[in-house]
Amino acid sequence: MGDQELPGVLVSGFEGPKCICEEHVGDLQKHFNLITMQEFLENKTKFGQKIQAVYIWAGKPVINQALLQSLPSLKIIVNGGVGLDHLDLKLIADHGVKLANTPQAVSSPTADMGMALLLASARRLVEGHLLAHSADPNTISANWMSQEVTGATLGIIGMGSIGYKIAQRAKAFEMKILYHNRTRRNLVQEETVGATYCEHLDDLLQESDFVMLAASLTPQTQNMIGKRELSLMKPTGVLINIGRGQLVDQDALVDALQTGIIQAAGLDVTYPEPLPRDHPLLKLKNVTLTPHIGSATHQARRQMMENLVESILASLNGLPIPNEVILK
Repeated sequence: MGDQELPGVLVSGFEGPKCICEEHVGDLQKHFNLITMQEFLENKTKFGQKIQAVYIWAGKPVINQALLQSLPSLKIIVNGGVGLDHLDLKLIADHGVKLANTPQAVSSPTADMGMALLLASARRLVEGHLLAHSADPNTISANWMSQEVTGATLGIIGMGSIGYKIAQRAKAFEMKILYHNRTRRNLVQEETVGATYCEHLDDLLQESDFVMLAASLTPQTQNMIGKRELSLMKPTGVLINIGRGQLVDQDALVDALQTGIIQAAGLDVTYPEPLPRDHPLLKLKNVTLTPHIGSATHQARRQMMENLVESILASLNGLPIPNEVILK
C-alpha cells in the first residue's frame, strides 16, 4: 500500500526538541501518511483534505481555531499523555472532532517519578552527589543528615490512577498514607493500600511529612497550594509536585523554601517549562528539579504511541475509541 492510500496524520515534525519520537516513526508510517506541520503550512490546499487525525506529542502541534478550520476531514485528535490543560476542549467539541489520550501508559512511570523525587528530596540525594564530587571530600561532616522515609506520613493530593499507584509504592516503605481527592475511594481500595481519606485539605497538610501533588490542573485546582497552605505544613515538610506547575503558587513556594516554612521540594513540573535561567528555584539547594520527565521511559512512550495508533485506527474505522475523552 502506497503512502497516498494511507490516512493522513498531522504531526509536529521529525526534528527538534518537540518532535515525535524517532524510534516510533517507522511504526507510525506502517499505518499512516505522516504530514509535518511545516509541510501542511506550506501547502494547505494539498494536505488539508488528506489529514484525518492530529497526533499530539509533547504538546505539539498546537490546536487552535485556525488549524481546525483548515482540516475539513479531521476526525480525531490524539494526545500523548493524560493532561488536557493545553487543549481547548470546547473548541474541539464544537468542531465535532473526537479526542483520546493515554492515561494507562503514564500512570506507573509517573508514580515511580514521584517516589524518586520523594526519596531524593528526603535523603538530599543531589546535595550528597555534589559533596561526593567536591574538591576536598574529607571536609564532609559526619553529622550531615537527611530525613527518613520509612514510617513517615505521606499526604497524596489527587487519588486518581497515578495517586493510587503512589500509595501502592508508599505502602512498601511502611508509610502512613493520607489522601485528599474530590471523590473518596471505596473502602476496599483504601484498605488495600492502607490509605486514610482527608475530607479537608488542611488536615492532610498539617499531618503529613511529605505532600505529593498528583492532581489534574483545572480552574478549581490552580494555585491550590499557596502561602496559606504552605504555612500549614510542618517546617520539616517536603512538597513533591508531579501534577502541573500551576497547582502551586511558585512565588509562595520560593519564599517558603528560603525562609524555612518547609524544608524542601521535589518538582518534576514548573510554570513555565522550562523556567527562566535566573529563576530562584534553580538556585536553591533544597529543591530537586527535573524537566517534566514523569513518563519519559522507553516502555511508557512506546505504549503511548501504540495507544494513540489504536485510537486513530478505531476512529477511522467507526469503532469504539480506546481512551476516548468524552467532550461535553
